[in-house]
Amino acid sequence: MPKVASPLLTLSKIEEAANNIKGAVISTPLLPAAQLDAITGATVFVKYENMQATNAFKERGALNKLLHLTDEEKSRGVIAMSAGNHAQAVALHAQRLGIPALIVMPNGTPYVKVEATKAFGAKVVLAGETVDDAKNEADRLSEKHGYIWVHPFDDLEVIAGQGTIALEMLKAQPDLDTLIVPIGGGGMISGIAVAAKAIKPNIEIIGVESELYPSMYAALRNQPMECGGNSLAEGIAVKVPGTYTQQLVKQYVDDILLVSESQIEEAINIFLTRLKTVAEGAGAAGLAAICAHPERFKGNKVGLVLCGGNINPRLLASIALRQLVRLGNIIHIRCNIPDRPGILGEISTTIGQLGGNILEVSHHRLFLDVSVKGATLDVAIETRDNQHAKEIVAALEEGDIHVSHLSSGEMRF
Repeated sequence: MPKVASPLLTLSKIEEAANNIKGAVISTPLLPAAQLDAITGATVFVKYENMQATNAFKERGALNKLLHLTDEEKSRGVIAMSAGNHAQAVALHAQRLGIPALIVMPNGTPYVKVEATKAFGAKVVLAGETVDDAKNEADRLSEKHGYIWVHPFDDLEVIAGQGTIALEMLKAQPDLDTLIVPIGGGGMISGIAVAAKAIKPNIEIIGVESELYPSMYAALRNQPMECGGNSLAEGIAVKVPGTYTQQLVKQYVDDILLVSESQIEEAINIFLTRLKTVAEGAGAAGLAAICAHPERFKGNKVGLVLCGGNINPRLLASIALRQLVRLGNIIHIRCNIPDRPGILGEISTTIGQLGGNILEVSHHRLFLDVSVKGATLDVAIETRDNQHAKEIVAALEEGDIHVSHLSSGEMRF
C-alpha cells in the first residue's frame, strides 16, 4: 500500500533541490554490473557517486543547504563536522559561493580526506575519535563564533539534496525492484526513500549499517545496542542517528541489514578487482549486504549506491593484498632448515621449478625454539591459486623441509 507523504519532506522539495544543484553537481551514471550479477544472483545496477568532484554523494545535500542561506548567514560563515566526505562537499561549494567554512573532523579521519578538505579552501580542526566527538567540538565553536551549522544528515535541506540520487536512479532504470543504501546518520537513505516511494510506492528500500555502529537499526527497534570500534566504514560510523532521519527511515525504509568488517573489506576488493572502481568502506556497504544475503535479492533488479570512493591508498593496497592471501595467490611460509651451505639455493630452486615467484625472504638463526644447528626461513611466494600453493609446500616437505603457514585467514595446508 502506498505510504502517506511525510510532512517533513516531500517529492516536490527533492525535485526543487535537483533544480537547485543542477549544473554544479554531477548527475552520475547508473550502470549495469554483470560481474556482480554472477556473484549475487541479482541483476545489479551501480550508482557511481564516487565520480563526484569530491568522490562522494555529500555534495548534493551540502550545496542545497548552502543555497538556502541568507546573505547575512553566508557572511557569518559555516561550520560542519564530518569524517571527510561532507567536509569536502561543504568546503568545495562554500569556496565556490564565497562562504567562509570551518570543518571539524575526527582525529582518525584518513589523511586523503583531511588534505582534500583543506585543498578546497576550508579551515580544518581535528577533534575526538568519532563524528559524534567532532560534533561536540563543532557545537562549541559554533556557539562561540556564530557560525551557521551545515549538518551532515539531520537537516531537511541536506536530506532533500541527497534524495536527488533516487530521482536519477529511477529515471535511468524505472524498473528497479530494490534500492540498497548505506546508513550513517540516515540523511542519504531518508531522501532516497522519500523520493523513491513517491515515484514507485512498491519499491523496496534496504538500509545497511556496520555491525560496529548499528545506531539506526537499534533506534528503530528500541533496542540498546553498543556502538563503537575502529570501523573500515568510518563514513557511516555514527553512534546517534538524526531526529528527522529516524522519523523518515521508520516511515519509508523497509529493512536494515548489518554487515561485518570482513564483509565490507571483501566488497571493497570486489569493486576494485571486478568493476575496476574504488569504493571506501561506507561506499561498499551495500555490496557487502547483497553478497552476505544473496538469497534475499536473487532475481531482483537491485540498485546499489556506491556513495563514496575516498579511501586511504595504503589501506586500499592492504585490502587488495589481504585478498590475495585469502585466495592463496600470496602465501607466507616458515621453513625450519638445517644451517648448511646450499640449502637456500635448494629451496629457491624447488619453488622456481614449480612456477612460484619468491617475493620476500627473511633468514633467522637466533630463534630459541630452533636447534642451534638450524635456522628458520620466512618466505613470501606468489602463486597461481590455493592448489598451486599446496603443491609448492608439498614439494618442500618431500625434501625434508618442515613448513608452517604464517598467513592468517582462510587458507590452510
